Amino acid sequence: MTLSRRQRHSGQDAPWYDDQAGRLVRPYTISNGRTRPTAHFDLMTMVMATGRRPASCQGPDYAQVLALCGKPVSVAEIAAHIRLPAAVTKVLLADLVDWGALTARAPAAVAAGPASRTDRALLEAVLNGLRKRL
Repeated sequence: MTLSRRQRHSGQDAPWYDDQAGRLVRPYTISNGRTRPTAHFDLMTMVMATGRRPASCQGPDYAQVLALCGKPVSVAEIAAHIRLPAAVTKVLLADLVDWGALTARAPAAVAAGPASRTDRALLEAVLNGLRKRL
């Protein structure tokens, strides 16, 4: 007999899941109904834990995000790992930045110039390779 996902994750801090329905706690409840973060985050913004923990336990989603941020990681990667929409993930990340538990850094800009031009031949080779595989 195999256990359902809900039975396997029966700890107090485990997210609520149902095998057919998926996550039982809706994203807007995780962000307390907020849809806009207090800081600007791009999907490529890199975040990293500072080592400080929030004064009070904020819930399993915050703990899960902090566990993922031991090294620099992008907002998009975090959203994918915790299986939440990017908008909700950005609200959680903004809270953690406000509490001093995370630092955020915008992605480095690439200088425009001859060295940064896209190589057309390389792009065509990639396109041809994709066409052959599909």
